[in-house]
Amino acid sequence: MLEKLFRLSENNTTVKTEVVAGITTFMTMAYILAVNPSILAASGMDTNAILMATAIASFIGCMAMALLANYPFALAPGLGLNAYFAYTVCGTMGYSWHFALLAVFVEGLVFIVLSLTNIREAIFNAIPLQLKKGVSVGIGLFIAFIGLQNANIVVDSTTLVTVVDFTKDFHTVGIGALLAIIGLLLIAILYVKNVKGSILIGIFATWILGIICQFTGIYQIDVENGFYSLIPSWSSFDISSLGLTFGKCFDLSGESIRIFDFITIMCAFLFVDMFDTLGTLIGVANKADMLDKDGKLPRIKYALLADAIATSVGAILGTSTTTTFVESSSGVAEGGRTGLASVVTGVLFLLAIIFAPVFTTIPSFATAPALIFVGFLMISAVTEIDFNDFTEAIPAYLCLVCMPLMYSISEGIAIGVISYVIINVICGNTKKITPLMYVLAVLFILKYIFL
Repeated sequence: MLEKLFRLSENNTTVKTEVVAGITTFMTMAYILAVNPSILAASGMDTNAILMATAIASFIGCMAMALLANYPFALAPGLGLNAYFAYTVCGTMGYSWHFALLAVFVEGLVFIVLSLTNIREAIFNAIPLQLKKGVSVGIGLFIAFIGLQNANIVVDSTTLVTVVDFTKDFHTVGIGALLAIIGLLLIAILYVKNVKGSILIGIFATWILGIICQFTGIYQIDVENGFYSLIPSWSSFDISSLGLTFGKCFDLSGESIRIFDFITIMCAFLFVDMFDTLGTLIGVANKADMLDKDGKLPRIKYALLADAIATSVGAILGTSTTTTFVESSSGVAEGGRTGLASVVTGVLFLLAIIFAPVFTTIPSFATAPALIFVGFLMISAVTEIDFNDFTEAIPAYLCLVCMPLMYSISEGIAIGVISYVIINVICGNTKKITPLMYVLAVLFILKYIFL
């Protein structure tokens, strides 16, 4: 049955490989179960309800991706967009979370229309192959940077970022950073030795080392500063709390809505979600060798449709934009090639409703090595960029360097597209620029002016 449904042999994979890939992806994404409720709670939403909505929306998104597109791409409420939701729309602008959820819901509907009419697929295909390579490398640098930050190896400083002082706060920050480095080296060694599940083994091994350090007093709990117990503890869950947010995106009684604000907010969600998703699909698919010779991704329409459906469903459940996660690349690195991996990830998100205390106990320094190592695997695409053609290489470079430095996949794509069009137009290479690339460049420029 699984062979027929997911075409495992055709994709040169096995059930075991897909299961390991799905678990690995989930392990690197599980932090969203703790982070999303903590961020969205600032909007006034119930934390328990957000956790339920996050888990269920992720499950639905992963299942949609698996059954519609048969790709190992996992979905969950995205970081960045949830912060915009809570701190800008509900904070600075003063709108209720009901209003913000409605904007997300409408954005999802617009995405569904764009996906069914091939517009999003056309955008994906319009991006030049060399620029797509730059996107893949940029995402690699971006997730490596996230991993370094999650491990507290790279920290804030007067020079923006610097390496952590291991001796200062050693029993919290320092030991976590040290364990992350050990975990990274372990993953690297296991990967070089072709050990199956090397990334997943590295995550668990680092977590276990952390637990040992807690038992021996080397790691110390400091809840006030965000350093919690590494030992899972059971606690009850209340699934009925979902009723506090379910369907509330349609409850705007008594709220004054300015239509221009609504359109602006919806478009902001739309732009970031669209190009974050496109960038993730490009980067992860390139790493998995899923792109054809023209740089196109087969069945992309269904992958984008799954993303769009998950966004609207997530809004009804009570969470911000659900999108394709770049952490899917960790599962791909473990050999995941079909939707079976996404099914496994989705089921684990559903189980997380019951076992949330276990999954949310996994420390960031245990999953950080996986992100850093996957970043290494993804930057290998830099060798495929044609640096002899400056009109292709420079936009790809700007794209890949802006993603980590601007902390945004969509911003990297925007800079890449704008620079590609401007450089090639001025250099007289207009024949290789598709009409849609001109449109994208103009839209990105307008975004910087008006959004």
